[in-house]
Amino acid sequence: MNTACGMERPLDRSFKAPPVASDKVRRRAQGGPFRLAKPAKCPWVLLQVLAAFLLTLSILHLPTLAATTDPVVPGDMVFIDNGQVRLGVKQTSGAGIAWFSLSGTNRNLINHWDRGRLIQQSYYGDTDGSLWNQQPWRWNPVQGGDWKGKPATVLDLQSTTNTLYARSWARHWAAGNELTNVVFEQWITLSGKTAHVHFKMTYSGDHAHEVHDHEIPAFFVAPDLNTLVLYAGDKPWTHDALHRYIPGWPNEGRAMTENWAAYVGTNGIGIGAYVPVATNLTCYRFGDGREDHGSCSYFAPLTRFAITPGKVFEYDLHLAIGTADEIRATFGKLRPAR
Repeated sequence: MNTACGMERPLDRSFKAPPVASDKVRRRAQGGPFRLAKPAKCPWVLLQVLAAFLLTLSILHLPTLAATTDPVVPGDMVFIDNGQVRLGVKQTSGAGIAWFSLSGTNRNLINHWDRGRLIQQSYYGDTDGSLWNQQPWRWNPVQGGDWKGKPATVLDLQSTTNTLYARSWARHWAAGNELTNVVFEQWITLSGKTAHVHFKMTYSGDHAHEVHDHEIPAFFVAPDLNTLVLYAGDKPWTHDALHRYIPGWPNEGRAMTENWAAYVGTNGIGIGAYVPVATNLTCYRFGDGREDHGSCSYFAPLTRFAITPGKVFEYDLHLAIGTADEIRATFGKLRPAR
């Protein structure tokens, strides 16, 4: 919820770290995609007070947002486990990634509190008259389901000990309708302490959308992982010092010139995501740190293109668990040969 000074429309706030595309993307605190629009002309102090009020209001109204918490429906999660890491996808959320942990532990690092959380595909198109929570929205196919909790449809799901394939129809985040002209696929392979995910989006619709930013992917983790770690300098992969932040609310933009970012907790251990085609991300933290209150830590690597008839977009995501230095070293070994 992000109304400002009584105006029910998204609040525009520029990213703080260039370069970031001008058509910026946000995700709402309750788990869904959120688009930046024109700024509301209100005093900054008033906005701070209002933001605190809206945060409290959001927490008070979380039960109305179709919340789901661990454990979920018995049998809903499908797991693969190679003896070092365990990964699970949620069938009622379009086979979105809802679990990643070390094998033999119950410490899940992924936040799947509602259909908009998870690690999932999310894309954006033109305005279409849809509304999210009474706010004007745009065409927004996502993998998990809609903001009211309606699940996305899984068309195919196959798994072995350490591999998983899933195909699903997208669902419009705001409007809630099933988008049968948008098919999501994902191929997942566990190797050592890492997971490799290959995502694919195929669009068979007739409308040619304008250029927009896209989350590749939306990445929600446990809220006690509060420190964002990445490299934003001009000497990538030279062991230059990493950058650490505790993001606030609303969104902040960051460069990630090593193409990866991680969230770690107070013990220095967390989860990282490496997306070779992304050099920037948007991020935020929301809530009081309790996942059962809807709190979360979020980032999304970004890319920018137009979704037009026949468009197929594919990209790779790598996941790793460990300290920031361990995650960086792991991803460094995955870099293509120069």
